[in-house]
This record gives sequence, structure tokens and C-alpha cells, in this order.
Amino acid sequence: MSKKLIIKNGLVAISGADSFTKCDILIENGIIKALGNNLNAKNIIDADGLQVFPGAIDPHVHFNEPGYTNREDFYHGSCAAASGGVTTVIDMPCTSIPPVTDLANLREKVSVIEKRAVIDFATYGGVSEQCFDFRFENEMSDLAPYVPGFKSYFISGMPSFRRLEYEQFSKVLKAAKNLKRTVLLHAEDYETITYLEAIERTKGNAWENYARSRPAEAEIIAIKNAVHLAEEADARLHIVHVGTSAAAELIAASPNVSGETCPHYLAFTQEDFETQGSLLKTAPVVKTKADAAGLWQALLDGKLDFVASDHAPAPASQKNTGNFWNDYSGIPGTGTFFPYLYSEGLIKRKFPLSRFLKIIAKNAAKRYLLDDRKGSIEAGKDADLIFVNPEASWTVRGAEFYSKGKLTPFEGMRLHGQVEKTLVRGTEVYSREKGILAAPGFGQYILPY
Repeated sequence: MSKKLIIKNGLVAISGADSFTKCDILIENGIIKALGNNLNAKNIIDADGLQVFPGAIDPHVHFNEPGYTNREDFYHGSCAAASGGVTTVIDMPCTSIPPVTDLANLREKVSVIEKRAVIDFATYGGVSEQCFDFRFENEMSDLAPYVPGFKSYFISGMPSFRRLEYEQFSKVLKAAKNLKRTVLLHAEDYETITYLEAIERTKGNAWENYARSRPAEAEIIAIKNAVHLAEEADARLHIVHVGTSAAAELIAASPNVSGETCPHYLAFTQEDFETQGSLLKTAPVVKTKADAAGLWQALLDGKLDFVASDHAPAPASQKNTGNFWNDYSGIPGTGTFFPYLYSEGLIKRKFPLSRFLKIIAKNAAKRYLLDDRKGSIEAGKDADLIFVNPEASWTVRGAEFYSKGKLTPFEGMRLHGQVEKTLVRGTEVYSREKGILAAPGFGQYILPY
């Protein structure tokens, strides 16, 4: 027997529109069947006074399971995501044990996390230097049907997932092209950072030393080289967590290349290290006010394609060691990803609604071959929905996060608009009043087309 549900009286954010549409949404068996007026079903959610958005897609998270669950796990991470309106995440391959560099490792990971997720999820494959000890092309080919892309690094602090040389990266791009998959890259230049870090470590262990070791030039050099290699291979390349506005210009100049930034690069600058300390430590580091403004403009202009959280929390014992070099690099972000962009992008900076929808869901779904069922409110797609109270405001409190990570640089920030409900495939997984409503394992493992 089919299960029908109607969303009534809401202001619906429909793809391509720059104003909300007051209409009903008919959902049947978790799929949007129709948008219209005076639709009927036995079960009704009254969205009067609320805005209804497509579920946000966070295409860059580190939920650390299996292997590093003292920092985060898939249950807590996916609960945090749901509380912030995220209905689909894509997990990185490098921060779990074993890393997702072959099909056996992927199956091992999925067998664990599919029992834990409360929202839908995909996971990337990875290609590290270690993969070149074997036939990496075969491993990529085996993984390709199950992953929306392959992640690599030009610089890596992970012994289990070492960086690639340019020649190796070129080979990965060529293999990915044949497999019709995107290559994701952490783009900071190894030579620049290694040289500067050796100098700065002799000078001290404060935030200034770390920041000076990872300048904007390190991103720019790496992205120039990566873009050249992608164009040479005619392959799809995606630059993750762009922190400098000049890099966005390089990305926009190539039709093969896309890019993302993160809320912390939009919200903070290096001046904030004085008060935030290691709470704000990430790689790349946040840059200048001009960079933050430039990144906002790049999102508005379409030079950057979307935003991701790069959710990567750690406990206080790892974030505050007394030596900035040793403090863990990463912050919790999936639960504040959509609320921050809604408040500071759609409301404060008056982003056109059509553009906002692209940067929170539509473009990531398209890039990672999930847009046949995710990324927009349309008939035939999954009923992944966010209900937002546009009149409410709230204050970020890390202690209230569902994530294991409670330390956030967004602590105390006042945001306009509040997520009231989150639906995944027509089922309410989060309510502001009742909390998490989905059981572990409700989230489905999704594959690219």
C-alpha cells in the first residue's frame, strides 16, 4: 500500500525561481509526486509560516568511521547534519581505517556506517601514493560504480594516505576521465609549505607561525599546476575547501574544473586567531578580509560552484595541546553549514534564491551524479526537505551540537532563520522540538548514476 503525505501552506523554494512559491507538495513512498494547489492526502504536514527548501547536500565530511571514532562517528555526524537541514553527505575516504582505496575497504566501511546513518550518504574513493605500489587503475575501476569521485592530496599529514607527485596525479586524472568520475584535490603546494614550515618551526609554535607556513601562494601554485594537468588530460577536477579568492579566479577560467569553499573561509580571517586560537585551525588556513569578501563574490558570480562544511571535529585534548603545530586541524561544521549560509548569504547578502539553491544542493548533486534523485524539489526526486522558520533567530552553542565535536569557532554567533524540521525521503528525521527522530540505519547508501 502506498504511503502518501502532503506538505501544505509552505513557501516552497523551487529550482530556478527567485521567489518562493506557495504550493502543496504531494509525496508518495518517499518520492515527490506533484507540486500544485489543493492536493489531498490523509497525512498532512502544515508548513504555514515556514519556507520549504530542498535538503542540503554536504559533499565534504570526515565522519571518521571506522577508525577514528574518538573524534566523530557516523551516527553523531549524521545527526548533526540532520539538525542543520543536511539530508545527504559524502564522506571522505582518507579519515577511516582502512582508507577507501579499494573495493574491499569500501565494503568494509559501508558495512559499518550503513547501520549508523540517519540521513543518506555516499562515500568517495581515494588515491594515495600507497596505491601506486599496486595497480591503482584497477582499484579505481573497481571502485568507480560505487563512488562519485576520487580524492587525492598534494600535501598530506596522514601516513596512511600520502600525497601524490604531479606525475602521479596526472595518471589519476587520465584514469578518472576514462571512468567518467571527478577527481577531488586538496590543493596546497608541498614544496612551498615544507620550506616555510621548516623556517617557522624554528621561530615558535604560535598560530602566526602555522599561518605563515601555509600562505595563499601555496594554494595558488597548487591549483595552477592542477588545472594545467586537468586540461591536459581533459579530465574533471574539483578543488576542495578553497581559502583564497585568487584561487577562485583560476578555477573559474577552466571549464573542466569546479571548486568549493567552506563557511569558515567566509566567516573568519586570520585576525580571528587572536580570540579563537586553535578552534579555528584548518588546512588551508583562513586568510584575509579581502579573501573572505572575494569568496562570497565568487559564490554569487558562479566562479565557485558550491559550499561544503569539511566537517572534521576533534576533542579538546587534541585541539588544545599547548603547541599550535600539534593541535588538530579541523572543525565541526555540518550542522551549521546550511544555517550559516541561509543567514549570511540568502538573508544578509540577499543572494538570489536560485543561486542559493545551487550552492546548497543542486550543483553538488549534479557534479557528483546524484541529481537524478537529489538536489531540488521536483516531481520524481526524493522528498528531502528542510522547513525553515524565517522569523526565528538563534545562537550557536557547541555544547548543544549532536556531533561529538563541541568546539566551534562559530560559538556565540547569532544566526537568522531556524531549521524546524528535516525530512529524508518523506520521513521526518529531525524536529527542533523533538530532536532526532530517525533510528540509526535509516540513512541509505546511495550510488552515482
